[in-house]
Amino acid sequence: MVKHCNEESKGQSNRRMAFADLLEQVGSTGRFQILHVMLLCIPVLLMASHNLLQNFVAMVPPHYCSADSNLSQSQLSPEEILLITVPLSEAGKPQRCQRYVAPQWHLLDTNGTSTSEENYDVFLQGCADGWSYNMTGMTSTIISEWHLVCDLHSLKQMGQTIYMGGVLVGALIFGGLSDRYGRRILLMISNLLMAVSGTCAAFSPSFPLFCLFRFGCGMALSGLGLNTFSLIVEWIPTRVRTLTGTTTGYCYTVGQLILAAIAYFITDWRWLTLAVSLPFYIFFLISWWFHESSRWLALNNKPEQAVKTLKSVARFNKRHEEGEKIDVKMLQESMKKELSCSNRTYNALDLFRTPKMRMMILCLSATWLSTSFAYYGLAMDLQKFGVDIYLIQVIFGAVDIPAKVVITVCMSFIGRRPSQSGALIIAGVTILINLLVPNDKETVRTCLAVLGKGCLAASFNCCYLYSGELFPTIIRQSGMGWVSMMARVGAMVAPMVQLTGDYIPWLPGLIYGGAPILSGIAAVFLPETLGTHLPDTIQDVEDRSSGKRFKCQASTKEAVILQDTKVDLLKQAV
Repeated sequence: MVKHCNEESKGQSNRRMAFADLLEQVGSTGRFQILHVMLLCIPVLLMASHNLLQNFVAMVPPHYCSADSNLSQSQLSPEEILLITVPLSEAGKPQRCQRYVAPQWHLLDTNGTSTSEENYDVFLQGCADGWSYNMTGMTSTIISEWHLVCDLHSLKQMGQTIYMGGVLVGALIFGGLSDRYGRRILLMISNLLMAVSGTCAAFSPSFPLFCLFRFGCGMALSGLGLNTFSLIVEWIPTRVRTLTGTTTGYCYTVGQLILAAIAYFITDWRWLTLAVSLPFYIFFLISWWFHESSRWLALNNKPEQAVKTLKSVARFNKRHEEGEKIDVKMLQESMKKELSCSNRTYNALDLFRTPKMRMMILCLSATWLSTSFAYYGLAMDLQKFGVDIYLIQVIFGAVDIPAKVVITVCMSFIGRRPSQSGALIIAGVTILINLLVPNDKETVRTCLAVLGKGCLAASFNCCYLYSGELFPTIIRQSGMGWVSMMARVGAMVAPMVQLTGDYIPWLPGLIYGGAPILSGIAAVFLPETLGTHLPDTIQDVEDRSSGKRFKCQASTKEAVILQDTKVDLLKQAV
């Protein structure tokens, strides 16, 4: 039985997973791969800046109703004008959305008393003369510039929802287009779109135009994420996939810290938006150097270009002789089955054609949706913690570092499936526990929120690597586009859920905590991918899920390599 399995494995390795052998021949972890991954990871640093930009450009400053223009020109001090024009809230602070109909001059007398409670509402009105803002953090935000407060306060959440809508549309468009036209060209378009849309958003004269251009930024971010990940994972060998995927995740983590630093020194929302958008013009120029995925070229009837690209990589890695041995005949013979299976055109419907694919896509959809939903529910409302917003941004970003170290070790030692499920369930439980903590215990609430956010960041890190290993090459981009779309649906809904807190304070926390727990249970039904090759066809996925053939694909040499990789990852984590 063992001999038969080994013989079958040898036969299959030459036919089914031969691209890994070709990659080893031209240098799988040479200079090209190192430079390739490094250049692809640089834009990821600023992807976090655009995702979380609203925390700063839409910061809500303390505000209150402005006084009548005649009263503002009087000799009274600003404190005295505020006292006689704006009533105090139950917390003893000026009310944000109401003022007295007429100045309460008697309040200037220290012995004076305010109007009796029963007649209090009769003498109040809205902010007829606009608002005054106490700009302690940012010198200018979209809230203060376009007065998105009081009756218009929901527009802040709508702006973030529109941005996430762009990310959703981008996932739909760029996922399918990159499977058809290639990863490299779509990556270039995404970089240019991000640069142009971000620049236009910075100079927007109105809130609707700002939302329009932020929608474009959201589309670009999807294209960048999907194609960056695919170009990375399709040019590296199995043994370093976990390490490389985690490194990419760390770039996003560092990007959160960079955003806090940039926002601390650039306090005008227009200049801040411009600062995180201009670098993408440089990234657009750099993207011309990238090589198209040879795996994608081979599976899309472009063998000559695939061979040319492999030879170029071999020369860059100083493996001229090995590269010259590769020709179209060798490529076609070694990937005969994959090429025969890729003659037809694939689309998103193929994600649902077979039973195992349907079960896999449903579980992954739930996992991505709830992870994104709870993540942005926590990360996009930092002001509610009562801590300095720059400090809390740094803390929320820094917690990702230990979280991703832990999830990397877990994925390498105990597998992708238990890591994914465990991270989601722990995050959900943490958020639900936070509902039981009194509001005046700000430190405890913040610590629990940081723990929950760290688990969700770990879940995101696992999602990208796990999903990339589950989907076959021929529809990997369509699959990643679909699950990314589900994540953006969650991110779109998250800001709207926050508005329910105006009516039922505990409801947002219950929803944010319940969703990850349910999806963590759903993740248990996904197949394990630790130590397996990337599937190229839908039949590969069906065979792996049924456990018929993938179990005997890893040779003894590969097993040793995988074990060595585990040790290296553990050393790096320490």
